[in-house]
Amino acid sequence: MHYKLPAAVLVSLLLTSVAAHSAGPDTSKGSQLAGQWCASCHITGGSPAGNVQQGPPSFRTIARARTADQLRVFLSRPHGAMPDLSLTRAEIDDLVGYIETLR
Repeated sequence: MHYKLPAAVLVSLLLTSVAAHSAGPDTSKGSQLAGQWCASCHITGGSPAGNVQQGPPSFRTIARARTADQLRVFLSRPHGAMPDLSLTRAEIDDLVGYIETLR
């Protein structure tokens, strides 16, 4: 009988965690991350912000060339001349969600 309460609390926490995760990416947070980390080199929206260097693909081009899963894998590892972003899984999901809005 004493185990019912902790088990109920555990189940409640698990369901809350699943519900929060299944809510989907927060594209506005993804847009903020893009502005913070990516906009100095990539065109992250409709037009360049300041001095964007020639070369890196725009987010619109990236959105059309990669699947969401490919983007998640790419963003979870250090890559080339880009800064080490060290994004959390939630931040990666938000950023990928934002990029997908540009298709």
